[in-house]
Amino acid sequence: MSDKKEFARMGNEIYENKIRPLVEEGNKGKMVAIDIESGAYEMGGSGDEIDCIHRLLDKNQDAKIWLVRIGYEEVYRRSWRLLNGTKTVSRS
Repeated sequence: MSDKKEFARMGNEIYENKIRPLVEEGNKGKMVAIDIESGAYEMGGSGDEIDCIHRLLDKNQDAKIWLVRIGYEEVYRRSWRLLNGTKTVSRS
């Protein structure tokens, strides 16, 4: 998936329809990392997005990850992959 708008649309749709109702109350400012292909997610405190991403990557090293800060507009997308056993990141 290379189209950034489609990536964002999918990430936001999953968050709004499936995850937001489960996590929003009492968690404003926390981060949610979402694998847009599986719908799996991890939540952590503000500034803990790397830990959330690592937990998703432990489940699926090819996860396509969308990050959302609960209670705010979209944060940004990061794509992660493993290179020679090392996790790397690119930010858009």
